[in-house]
Amino acid sequence: MALMIDVISDVVCPWCYIGKRHLESALATLSADDPAFEATVNWHPFELNPELPVHGIERRRYLEAKFGGPEGTRAVHGRIREAGASVGIAFDFERVAVQPNTLAAHRLISWAQRDHDAADLVERLFAAYFVEGRDVGDHAVLAAIAGEAGLDAVAARQWLDGDAARLDIAAMVERARALGVSGVPFFIFGNRLAVSGAQLSHVLADAIRQARTMSQEAG
Repeated sequence: MALMIDVISDVVCPWCYIGKRHLESALATLSADDPAFEATVNWHPFELNPELPVHGIERRRYLEAKFGGPEGTRAVHGRIREAGASVGIAFDFERVAVQPNTLAAHRLISWAQRDHDAADLVERLFAAYFVEGRDVGDHAVLAAIAGEAGLDAVAARQWLDGDAARLDIAAMVERARALGVSGVPFFIFGNRLAVSGAQLSHVLADAIRQARTMSQEAG
């Protein structure tokens, strides 16, 4: 039976992008060790800045307020770039002009995940924002990214322009906060073991092994 892995994240969280790569590396290691190993990854929403206006705000202004000015921002970006380079992510923060509200992006992931594995869409959303500097709060941009992920871009735009899943996303975010999730990424393995933060792949692999053992012992 496939192990259920739940990942709580936000598409504008660089550590979530790094954490995704660490998870993929962990899963590749486990599959190599045991060809029978299977896992299903589900993506869950977390809004780091739910109070942002629908069309977002200027990214530079947001970062400088958060990190205490240009120097603080450069220091943080330096650490993230170094961590990203280690997993093949070429962060290009200078291209990012907008700090978006991410509700629409989470609605898109929810829509995609009803019938598909959303991993490729999530990867493309991260890359679109952090590498290409695209506005992932804009419906037209999001629909285009859905098309790039092999989904129906027209249907994606229709979904985004409606009201479906808005309340569901808000409820899921509140449920995560109620469970004590205050930062992302946050991983839950087999509904039994949780790991917070962009931990290295070997840490995630060990946690997955533990969760599998716990599931097996529980019958």
